Amino acid sequence: MPTRRTFAIASALTAASVAVPWVYGQDKLEKTRISIAVGGKAAFYYLPLTIAEQLGYFKTEGLDVEISDFAGGARALQAVVGGSADVCSGAYEHTINMQAKNQLFQAFVLQGRAPQIAVGVSTRNMPGYSSIADLRGKKIGVSAPGSSTNMVANLVLSRGGLKAADVSFIGVGVSAGALTALRSGQIDAISNTDPVMTMLEQKGDIKIISDTRTLKGTQEVFGGPMPAGCLYAPIDFVRKNPNTCQALANAIVRTLKWLQTAGPGDILKTVPESYLLGDRALYLASFEKVRESISPDGVVMADGPRTALNAIASFDSSVKPEKIDLTKTFTNDFARRAKERFKA
Repeated sequence: MPTRRTFAIASALTAASVAVPWVYGQDKLEKTRISIAVGGKAAFYYLPLTIAEQLGYFKTEGLDVEISDFAGGARALQAVVGGSADVCSGAYEHTINMQAKNQLFQAFVLQGRAPQIAVGVSTRNMPGYSSIADLRGKKIGVSAPGSSTNMVANLVLSRGGLKAADVSFIGVGVSAGALTALRSGQIDAISNTDPVMTMLEQKGDIKIISDTRTLKGTQEVFGGPMPAGCLYAPIDFVRKNPNTCQALANAIVRTLKWLQTAGPGDILKTVPESYLLGDRALYLASFEKVRESISPDGVVMADGPRTALNAIASFDSSVKPEKIDLTKTFTNDFARRAKERFKA
């Protein structure tokens, strides 16, 4: 027979669980302090990461997250490989590239369902551009050598009969430095993300020759759905810290749901002023252009990993499709649980 006191305690515990549902699993987190490396945080490619941070969703999950920003995805990956970061917010295809080098990394929540990368040629340096062959011997700006922007550029070159060795790749970052490099004539072409590409395009500085900022464009370039930005980590980290990875996935999926209904004003109020690159109108125009490429629920698409593998193998002979186990490059377990929880 329960006493009045035990009934009161039970009622209080029930009320607490209803009032703060986000503490689910909080006392079971294997790690509460997490370092995330990202390659160009100001890009829309990583917008879900920024929003989750700005709205306090990581803290809500009991996480103390430190985000370190690097010039490109390849350098962010190096931070995780070197042990100075736990998790990378970067391109899914890096998990494939690393497995080809006998290092297992696993994506556990998707941020983008299209690469959001466009390739353009300088209207100043290459006014007579007519085909990919014209890029031979030219300087192409990418966020950082080995990054996702470099990968897309390699793919575009291979489709036009050129190899990576036929051009020079120069790291220019994903913000003001990229704009300056193109406009000052330091580079002849650029493979980059928004808002940079939309700003260059609308000002007439570049002619777009390949575009994966939309789902349609991604289908045309890659021949299928292409998973892009995600949170990934060494597979041992994911296995040893499942509750921590779940908390990270929860924060990202909650953000993805927020982004589905966020208006222009919401975005402007949330992102740091420096991300706008001095032009709010163009920043918002860029956001509308890439909006559909943001994942709605954090789940990796069924055919996406195979599309990514085929794309990489088409220009990188070190990646042998038959030797890659795609099931080890991603898991949807965390995203699906978060999706159910937040009704994303």
